[in-house]
Amino acid sequence: MEGAPDCSGLCSFTSLLLLFQLPTWGAAEEFLVVGPKDSIVAGLGGEMTLPCFLIPAINAEDMEMRWFRSKFQDAVLVYENWQERREELMPQYKGRTALVRDFLTQGEAAVRIHKVRASDDGQYTCFFKKGDFHEEATLEVKVAGVGSAPQVRIMGPEEDGVRVVCTASRWFPKPELQWRDRSGEKRLSFSETHVQEADGLFRVEASLVLRDSSVQNVTCSLRNPVLDQEKVKAIFIPEPFFPQASPWMVPSAVTLTVLGLLVAGAAYFLYKECSAKQQAKKDQQYLQLAEYEDRQEIEESIGRIAELRAELEWRKEVYQTAWRTAQLFADWRKEQFMPCPVTLDPRSAHANLALSQGNTHLTWNNNYNNQYDDKCSVLGYEAITSGRCYWEVEIMEGDSSEWIVGVCRADADRAGWFTECPEDGFWAVGHFSEGFCACTTCKTVLTLREFPCRLGVFLDYDGRDVSFYNMTDGSHVFSFSQAPFSGTLFPYFRLEEGYQSLTICSMVDGPMGLPVLPHKSSLHELCPSGEGLSPGSGADGALPGPESPLLLSPHKVIFVPDGGYS
Repeated sequence: MEGAPDCSGLCSFTSLLLLFQLPTWGAAEEFLVVGPKDSIVAGLGGEMTLPCFLIPAINAEDMEMRWFRSKFQDAVLVYENWQERREELMPQYKGRTALVRDFLTQGEAAVRIHKVRASDDGQYTCFFKKGDFHEEATLEVKVAGVGSAPQVRIMGPEEDGVRVVCTASRWFPKPELQWRDRSGEKRLSFSETHVQEADGLFRVEASLVLRDSSVQNVTCSLRNPVLDQEKVKAIFIPEPFFPQASPWMVPSAVTLTVLGLLVAGAAYFLYKECSAKQQAKKDQQYLQLAEYEDRQEIEESIGRIAELRAELEWRKEVYQTAWRTAQLFADWRKEQFMPCPVTLDPRSAHANLALSQGNTHLTWNNNYNNQYDDKCSVLGYEAITSGRCYWEVEIMEGDSSEWIVGVCRADADRAGWFTECPEDGFWAVGHFSEGFCACTTCKTVLTLREFPCRLGVFLDYDGRDVSFYNMTDGSHVFSFSQAPFSGTLFPYFRLEEGYQSLTICSMVDGPMGLPVLPHKSSLHELCPSGEGLSPGSGADGALPGPESPLLLSPHKVIFVPDGGYS
């Protein structure tokens, strides 16, 4: 069913608005959009038309028009560039809408919706735009449908009466249900349930209990509140369906109640006596079982404690031995990390630096007009986002000049004068006027057995660890454990003016995979008794924390989209 606004009322309303608006319109592109003042009633399965009007009644053929639901993107119909754009419509409206173009030149446009559904109920907005000027108006649609006639049936005696049930389906919106007796009086004491099915239509059920045998005729009525249409169904209930009272009912009920109480009392005492005996027997069996289980649990706990203690001691010894081995020998770590063929990125190099030998050699540019207002640094071309990798750097004349080697975040600020520290996205070591230092918040001066002419940088991205090794003697230099990595990392190098140079060593792939965990009998062969870290093997001689990646999963290497290596 389809509703439309009253023609005479709409014409009067349009003329009145036109009268008031004529003096205020100063430009031809300005207009007002109006829709029907009353709700549009549409019947399920039929068609409905949603009209909108322009004031003044200008030609709308070259305008952009849109009918939508609650949001602008929920399009019901889109008209642009003299044609409809069906690809932008909501899925439930595709193939069901069409623009009525008969009166576009007279400022009237409408969208016709076929096969009306329950989901079409609600508010719509029509939108008109010409140039930069646009206006819109809202319309209210009420979808209505009368479903099946009510079905009434007798369910049988219940609660000193007769239960009668009324059911109906395929109504929209939810119908108003009422029970009436023969005189037409409403009977309010009934229960009602309703279910909205997948297509939005309602199925209702109402039950009524009649206790008065004089009321033998009842009527179930369902009314659609939008269409004001009603369907009714009456039923006659014969008197034999109502429970009949007997003169012997009361005495019999009293007698049965007394007998029931006597029987219940005797059964209760017998039950209590039998239950007490059974409970005593169960308690004895439970105590015996609990005692046996306690003994078993104690024996098993003692055995597990001994096994766990032995396992713990063995693992502790293996772990400490592996740490000592890793700290003393960089080659142990090289088996866990993928060699990374680092090259210097000329785009990131400071003008005071010179790159050569395939962008693997870094020196000071003596031909450039030196700038001392910032630090001279360069990044590696390889972007690192995960996995384990390492590279080695050869340092010439490094003990008589200032230089820094390490990693930094991609977003670290290298402009002007900055400080290399973890808080600013740098994890590095280098040589300064005060000696060989780790670039912590306040520089940490390191005591080494010998100057690292060849420095190894081991980066475990997933384990959040950056470690540096003296590849000349294989000793550990310094580690940044639990480093707060985020985003992409790049190899980082910095030089000060002088004759020093940094060369990235050519890497040859070493053995891959995890090392074999030593057997208990071979622990003393791996690390003889009493052997440990020498005072000069690290920054402070202490072992890295358990977060260090020495015993973690195998390395992972990926290639990033820009051609970098990680």
